[in-house]
Amino acid sequence: MALNKEVFKTRALSALIFVAVMMAGLLINHWSFLLLFVIIHFGCWYEYCKLVDKIYHVKLPTLFKYGIAAIGFSLFLAFCKYPYEIAGYSLNNNLVIPFAFAGFTAMAIGLIKADRGINISAVLLSLLGIIYISISLGAMVAFRISEYDFGNGLVTNLSNGISIPLLIIFSVWLNDTCAYLVGSFIGKTPFSKISPKKTWEGTIGGAVLCIALIGTVGSYLFFGKVTLLAFLIGAIGAVIGTLGDLWESKLKRMANVKDSGNMLPGHGGFLDRFDSMLLATPVVLILVIMLQSA
Repeated sequence: MALNKEVFKTRALSALIFVAVMMAGLLINHWSFLLLFVIIHFGCWYEYCKLVDKIYHVKLPTLFKYGIAAIGFSLFLAFCKYPYEIAGYSLNNNLVIPFAFAGFTAMAIGLIKADRGINISAVLLSLLGIIYISISLGAMVAFRISEYDFGNGLVTNLSNGISIPLLIIFSVWLNDTCAYLVGSFIGKTPFSKISPKKTWEGTIGGAVLCIALIGTVGSYLFFGKVTLLAFLIGAIGAVIGTLGDLWESKLKRMANVKDSGNMLPGHGGFLDRFDSMLLATPVVLILVIMLQSA
């Protein structure tokens, strides 16, 4: 198939802008990091609610959608401990309850004033977004302000707490890229009906390359030495990240849409870009807690 130069340029330009914005948000300081993930949080919620509506062929009340996103945001804010303070007032101590109260109120009013009967399945799937989106992204903030660095690598020295978020993001990006390249060259066996373009060869090859590169290069870059943690994060990014991609693909198939949104021309929406990270991050958090307590 001939290369469409215009499509390629559009995809390449949007990808460069995406990477530039991501890296700026991640690396400038802890406030830019928080702003980046607040934007991702509400972008994912907007698209997730649209998918739920399309899956069940309903239109859940707007107030309900605002309310559930606000409840999710209150849990996200619960992770925003020191140094997230403004004039001495911490975000988690002063904003969690107001957002939770506003969210529950809006959600209740939306359900009570609904013109038609409420689809319980749609409500339950919407509630799942609190774990899927809000708690997952909150875990990223927890890593950013923590001392989970486990060493003094090159990147660690840029800013405390940035190592694990970058490792998670790089692992899911690398796994996706390597799986695509390996699958393009030798992929023959379909991996899943949910995502027909994926192959077993690409999935396994991408995972092996991701684990090897994150475990070796990532270890030295982020921790200054070979560490089991980097290999484990690479494995989580590859395996759990792939499951996250399949889960979002399943939602899109149920909703009968190609992309969750159009945030990036040629690349889809927020959920399309962060589906792997959303599932991998809480698993990494569990791993780190286990290592810390061991």
